[in-house]
Amino acid sequence: MPRHVILVDPYSEAAEYAHAFRERGVESVAVLSTPAPLKSYLHGWKPETFAATHFHDGDFAKLTRIVRGYDPVAVIPGNEHAVRLVDALIEELAPGTGNAPELSAARRDKWPMAQAVAKAGIPHLRTFAAETEEEAADWLRETGLEGRALVLKPRCSGGTDGVHKVEAGDDWRPAFRRLLGSVNMFDLTNDSILLQEFAAGTEFVVDTYSVDGELGLSAVVRYSKSSRGDRIGVYDAEDYLLPGDPLVGVLESYTRKVARAVGVRTGCTHTEIMLTEDGPRLIEIAARLDGGCAQQAARLATGDSQIDRAVRHHLDSVFVPGFEIVRPTRVAWLSAANSGTMRNAEVLDAMRELTSFQKLGCRYPNGSRVPKTEDLFTTLGWVLLSAPDQEVLDQDTQQVREIEAKVVIDPSAP
Repeated sequence: MPRHVILVDPYSEAAEYAHAFRERGVESVAVLSTPAPLKSYLHGWKPETFAATHFHDGDFAKLTRIVRGYDPVAVIPGNEHAVRLVDALIEELAPGTGNAPELSAARRDKWPMAQAVAKAGIPHLRTFAAETEEEAADWLRETGLEGRALVLKPRCSGGTDGVHKVEAGDDWRPAFRRLLGSVNMFDLTNDSILLQEFAAGTEFVVDTYSVDGELGLSAVVRYSKSSRGDRIGVYDAEDYLLPGDPLVGVLESYTRKVARAVGVRTGCTHTEIMLTEDGPRLIEIAARLDGGCAQQAARLATGDSQIDRAVRHHLDSVFVPGFEIVRPTRVAWLSAANSGTMRNAEVLDAMRELTSFQKLGCRYPNGSRVPKTEDLFTTLGWVLLSAPDQEVLDQDTQQVREIEAKVVIDPSAP
């Protein structure tokens, strides 16, 4: 009988788990945590990748029987939406081998996440979840944050979906009203909104893979982001830090504390941290792999990835404590300044001639409707660059921006 791994919500790059396990003779079965594929992820849903697909219709006992029938080597989440279902399945199939079940909500919902970090005494940003404007106003007054810069966002979304910055002195209520009751990218209604004090600094990502409570560092990445109006999550670039960089030790130590506070024991985490003048402050921790093109980038930069570590963990019982950098690597994100119709997607092909070019990702052919870039979900695309020489990488990035500026998105087209 063939061996199987269960992948829950394996959209987009999470589908790479299937290829990596198949190379080791293990077939992948997809389980979607929803009765139908999520609309915002349809472009990344490739059912032909998997030996079988099952949908969760709310009957957990039935789903457990189905999953148990495969006798899986592992049950792995593909995105945030899968985290709680994976926690529940593992606790049914192999109790005590997954992440702490009693803290499952803290690994998915940003409000209990913030509460768990505060309870552990870890330096954090003041945060509150409000269901009404009155609750929000009372909290802002009680904490002395009235009139201060704030961030408002959904509790259970991702990819900077719905993240709004309110400048000091500006009214936070319009952003609150827009978000409250809206539907996020996971088809969930935002019935309460997270308010958080704004943290100025540089944002980093710490990617890890843990085995039986031992956390292994797989990569540390510096984000470059920009703002577009009150939207502060427009991705520009990602660069990998050397393991000997002093910042790596600071960020690793902080991440370990956060991971313990939310009950991480096994598997991937993707932790976003703002390094402020007062030290690191958690933006969020997600108990899943780093998405987008991050696994491809990590393989170029470090010679390894979270996906590869998952395969070695579950099939070979291997744990890797750290990482190395084998060549400078950068992800340059592409953005659209306005929505409209793509007119000249072919200009992006010039990026393929760059010395450090590795891969181009853009899903908008000519004639397609392009959204204005405001978050990770609405990015125009990305280009993956890697070369032995950092100077080449920097020169090619400049050329990427020059090529990106030639893209024509016609705002007047229907």
